[in-house]
Amino acid sequence: MSTLIVGASGATGHLLVEELLNQGQKVKIVVRSLKSFPNKMKSHANLSIIEASILDMSHTEMFTLVQGCHAIVSCLGHNLTLRGIYGKPRRLVTDAVFRLCNAVCENEPAEPIKFILMNTTGNRNNDLDERISFGQKCIIGLLRLMLPPHVDNEKAANYLRTKIGQDHQQIQWVAVRPDSLTNAERVTDYEVFESPTRSAIFDAGTTSRLNVADFMAKLINSDKTWDAWKGKMPVIYNSESA
Repeated sequence: MSTLIVGASGATGHLLVEELLNQGQKVKIVVRSLKSFPNKMKSHANLSIIEASILDMSHTEMFTLVQGCHAIVSCLGHNLTLRGIYGKPRRLVTDAVFRLCNAVCENEPAEPIKFILMNTTGNRNNDLDERISFGQKCIIGLLRLMLPPHVDNEKAANYLRTKIGQDHQQIQWVAVRPDSLTNAERVTDYEVFESPTRSAIFDAGTTSRLNVADFMAKLINSDKTWDAWKGKMPVIYNSESA
């Protein structure tokens, strides 16, 4: 069995790939280009590479892609350029999640697969009473109008929350919500909460990409961690003392 990671060449995605490979696990990745993927991992014996755009893959290719995978992780995101933010595809993350979930269902796995979506603290979990200030509501509303990637993140998580839900026979899911992402040289102490403990707009915390990768690896490998967070949207912050 292997873990499929889409968005694996991104700043967080490649860290998760490296962590899983270091643990001796088999990893399958889909990347649009290998140019930004670290050279040291390209020839790893446990790494399978598909160089393609996930949204351009055929129905048959998607069906084959998810075969033999016990976990799927989406680290997809929009490039922070004018074209990446305002160009097509505007529903990159949502459409990828939709297609991957459909492919899993068509494969009819004997056991539910784990689906992990990298999301953001700017997106509320509407299954819970996550209250935010009027000012934050106004800014989030503007983000919906001005930044298509924010809407994409919301729709992707809402697809898992409302369409896959809590009792799906073939898919279990977690949407990981880091706060402002930072780079770090090592994994540090971090805290995970069911909901944000601070304002994503007016009092944002920080979350290192390495800590996000570490937490996602634990979700994949630890049934105890998975059972604690499946069907939820955990928020991860660096510890204040880190």
